[in-house]
Amino acid sequence: MAIPQVAPGKTRIGWIGTGVMGSSMCGHLMNAGFSATVYSRTKQKAEALISRGATWAATPKEVSQNSDVIFSIVGFPADVREVMLGDQGALAGAKPGNVLVDMTTSQPSLAIEIHEAAKLAGVHSVDAPVSGGDIGARNAALSIMIGGDADVVSSLQPMWEAMGKTIVHQGPAGSGQHTKTVNQILIATGMIGVCEALLYGYKSGLDLPTVLKSVSSGAAGSWSLSNLGPRIIDNNFDPGFFVEHFIKDMGIALEESRRMGLSLPGLALGQQLYLAVKAQGFGRNGTHALMLALASLSGIDWRKRG
Repeated sequence: MAIPQVAPGKTRIGWIGTGVMGSSMCGHLMNAGFSATVYSRTKQKAEALISRGATWAATPKEVSQNSDVIFSIVGFPADVREVMLGDQGALAGAKPGNVLVDMTTSQPSLAIEIHEAAKLAGVHSVDAPVSGGDIGARNAALSIMIGGDADVVSSLQPMWEAMGKTIVHQGPAGSGQHTKTVNQILIATGMIGVCEALLYGYKSGLDLPTVLKSVSSGAAGSWSLSNLGPRIIDNNFDPGFFVEHFIKDMGIALEESRRMGLSLPGLALGQQLYLAVKAQGFGRNGTHALMLALASLSGIDWRKRG
């Protein structure tokens, strides 16, 4: 298959999914000079991009029919399957030489399935999940973990650079998704530590912003502590990434772990705690809403603390 020659002003992009992160990511590509055709289940979420010159499409298939490189970032593996492989999906409208790029955190096996189906149609496919949340998306500072054929991945470099800062080709199809699973396992247990540490600091009478000045730059430092710690302190639990989507990610990680014969008790605990967060009504809040559930175990209403 011919390798696409990507150039601003020439290459047309399609974008499927204009939610918390997708809207910013597509916007950066438009800023870099790529014309865009967009689709989202809720058109209202795409209005900002449409007002900037993006063209609306009624289906993912229509997006693909009017694009050269088609990106998707949706919610769940079932959504990925529908927008990529469904009757009205992107592959159904793709032409030989087009590239499908799924940036959703999804199943490695599904990434391989899409790659194989696309290959039969003469279409390239890349899995490229991201990390960095809404902040990384807004600032074009995402970490992009990529699986797929090396020459295709390389040809898309101008697009990767428009959206991210850390861009790494991990290997063949599915490798990007496996790497994102590693990332989510790290976050799951790391967020427990962030929340429990801040809870301890509060109960012991410390001033939490002052505490962060000492601990965030040392051995205990992390992206979650530096970026989400202040939000927790300020009672800002708006989603950079939804709890319910994180539960999905941990489920994928546990499924893959079982398949490989791995015992990951920390990950299993993390999933159970996040299921409690969702059960308490915070499924559409950010992952740092874990604090609300953990605080309640000690009889503390975090949002009303004195």
